[in-house]
Formats: sequence, C-alpha cells, structure tokens
Amino acid sequence: MTFDPKIKIAPSILAADFSNFGAECRAIEAQGADWVHVDVMDGHFVPNITFGPAMCAALRPHIKGIMDVHLMIQPIDPFLEAFAKAGADHLTVHPEAGPHIHRSLQTIRALGKKAGLAINPGTDIGMVPYLLDQLDLICVMTVNPGFGGQSFLDSQLPKIRALRQLIGDRPIDLQVDGGVSVDTAARVVAAGANVLVAGAAVFKGGSADKPEEYGHNIRRIRVAALPS
Repeated sequence: MTFDPKIKIAPSILAADFSNFGAECRAIEAQGADWVHVDVMDGHFVPNITFGPAMCAALRPHIKGIMDVHLMIQPIDPFLEAFAKAGADHLTVHPEAGPHIHRSLQTIRALGKKAGLAINPGTDIGMVPYLLDQLDLICVMTVNPGFGGQSFLDSQLPKIRALRQLIGDRPIDLQVDGGVSVDTAARVVAAGANVLVAGAAVFKGGSADKPEEYGHNIRRIRVAALPS
C-alpha cells in the first residue's frame, strides 16, 4: 500500500446496523468510503465492549479496501497477532495500553501491517518525535474514547496542528476520530488532518437497503472538508 495524502473518509461501523455488518461494509464502500474503520473496545481500557478478532475476520471478506482497526484494549501486545491474522490493514494502538509503545509499533510492522498511534484528549504528544520512524498513522481522538455520538472537542485542534508540523513531509496519515461531521470537517482539515473518521454523520438516515443516503453523507463531509 502506497501513501495517499488526499482526504480520506473512514466511516466507523460503530454507528452501523450491528445485525447486518457485512452488508453495511459493502454499502459504505460502494457509496464512496475510502476506509472502513473498526472500533475495538474491551470494557476495560474504555467503558464499552464491541468486537474481537473473530468479528474482524468475519468482516474481512466484505471489505474490498482498507480495514482500519482501532484497538482500544489493554493489554495490547498479546492481541496484535490475532488482529493481524484477522485481516486488519492498519492497527492503531494507544500508548497507555501497554508498557512499551515503541515495541508495540515495531510488532505491528513486523506483522506486515501499518502501525498507528492514537492520542487521547488528555494525552501529551511529547513522545511522538521518538516514534515517527515506526508510524504510518497518527489518530487524534477529538472525543474521549469509548462511545460514538459524542461532541467534538475544539481543544484538540492545536494538537492536530502541532502533529502536522511534526509529521512534515513524512508519509504518515493524520487521522481525526470523534465528532467529525459536515460542521467540523473543515476545521480538522485546515488544522492538518487528512483522514476523517465519521460514524453517525455517515450512517444517519440510511441503511444497507437504502445506501444512497450513506453516499450523500460521505459526499457532504468530503465537500465540507475541501478548502473553499
């Protein structure tokens, strides 16, 4: 996979129909999604429980493009191989979820996957310069992780700008996850993000049987994100 700096929309299936995930993944890709974002939560690192490796493996045949897996679990290291074998293309981890984040990122790359670092609202980015050579993606959480549908935290915009400066011309995607919508897309892109994770803003009003609304929502976010 080569680096693509263009704006990418990554719908989070946390907002999809849980009873029809395969069809939902096919629908959003057909309607213009660039990546499919899978939020893995354990009820321990974050206050919610979602999916495990078996669910990711079940989703994989329904996703033609990138499966972007965000691991909100602790401890992280014992599960990296399982999620890699389940078919994830990207594995994004939190520095608080294991004792040695550099080693975790090395492990992800050794498994043949792209390595991502997730930054919570209260997480300092002082460690980032020491990790850049192991990173393919940085995900700025613009809500506290654990639940979809939360309001965007404007306090994270300076962090996005600072990370864009640190990244420079390196082939590292800068992702924003949390409260991304038509109303906030322009601000995060202006700050330097190029990957937008959106849940409710993509899935509202549509269904696998009525996927055109997904396409409408994706296009609205993409247009809103583009400089005027």
